[in-house]
Parts: sequence; structure tokens; C-alpha cells
Amino acid sequence: MSTKYARVRTDDGVTTGIYEDRVVETDDSTVTVGEDAELLAPCEPSALYCVGRNYGETVDQMGYDVPDEPDFFIKGPTSVCGPGDEIPYPSFTEELTYAGELAAVVDERCHAIAESEVDDVVRGYTIMNDLDALDQQGRTARKAFDRSGPLGPVIADVEPSALDVRTRVGGELRQEDNTANMFFSPREIVSYLSERFTFTPGDVIAFGSPANPGLVEPGEEVAIEYEGIGTLSNTVM
Repeated sequence: MSTKYARVRTDDGVTTGIYEDRVVETDDSTVTVGEDAELLAPCEPSALYCVGRNYGETVDQMGYDVPDEPDFFIKGPTSVCGPGDEIPYPSFTEELTYAGELAAVVDERCHAIAESEVDDVVRGYTIMNDLDALDQQGRTARKAFDRSGPLGPVIADVEPSALDVRTRVGGELRQEDNTANMFFSPREIVSYLSERFTFTPGDVIAFGSPANPGLVEPGEEVAIEYEGIGTLSNTVM
């Protein structure tokens, strides 16, 4: 079983500890999520580095070419919101889509990391919902708006190369795949992007979505489950 780490808000402030069955153990206290602690996004990134077109079925479905190298974009820190947080339906779009993605969380400042060194600089893995205002022009307008990158519920020290993923919208199964079907592995992507960017602690690298990213309507809950990590759930309001 993987070790999981959660970031929570208590009466004494924000703290991080080991998470199991809604209980968080910190250095000096034990708190229960939903009683004396509120679960927050598991990190505070300076940026979210997001890779697209990284699953075979997604490329086939969308009619994309198979990429020769990772295709990426960046979300800013105001994109982040936590597990259970409500997501306002943006006023500027009529086509809001979800996408259930695995994401690495960086543990230390680093640059130009070899694949063999990635495990030394990654704290663990979490889940991101890559929300997309599909009818807007350009990736920044589509994907980098406020609260467009829900994260959570925890960071887990899982092996990322063969994890099952399922996304449900309003209880209906919409996405089902395994990270073994990525074109570029998580470690490949972290190494590739680290040649171009200096990562800082808490930064997030997301690895793309399985097939069937689709529309979500106001009132629907998006629940993204990754094996060994848990389920990230948010409702669009």
C-alpha cells in the first residue's frame, strides 16, 4: 500500500501529514477530515506544466497526429482548487470539458533531470482535472483560467507506469484507461520538461488525459479515480 500525504486546514492553520481513512497524522497532532480538518489541494505550485495528446485512444478520437515529443502548455497557480471545491461554470464559455489526469508533484528545486533521477526529485503523484473552455481561442484562454486545475485529494508514492484510471460524470463512467498506454511515460516527461524549466517545490506536471474528455454541465460532479491515489471529486456550479 502506498503512503499518502494530505494538506489540511485546521484551527491552528495549514499543515501536511500522512493520510489514511480520512485521518491525517502530523508531527504534533492527529486530525480527521470533515470533523476538525478541511482537505486542501495537496500542494501550492508556482506553475502546472500540462502535457496533452499522450494516450493512443485520445489521439485516434480527436484526429491528432502522434506526437514526436511531448506537447505541453502551462496553467498558472490561480488555476488550482482543492478536492471537493465547487467549480464555477465560466461565464465566457458554453463548452466546458473535463479530463482526468495523473500528475507529479515536485519535491525540490531542480533543472535538467535525467530519467533515472526523476524519482529523487518527485514527492509523489496526485490527480488533476484539466478543465477546458473548448470554444475559446488558444490554449491559454481555453485552459488557464481560474480554478481550471482541481488537484487532489492526496499525494501518493505510487509507481506511475501502470495505474488504472476511471472518470465518472454525474455517476456515469466516461473515461477508463491505464497509464501504461501513454506515449511518453511520466519519467520521460518530467525529464523532458526539466530541460526547459526550473521546477520548484510543489510544482505540478500533468501527463495527459485518456480518451473521452467531454462536456460537463452545471450541477454535475466530476469524479476522477486513479489506482493507489484515490478519487478527486468536484461539482460544477
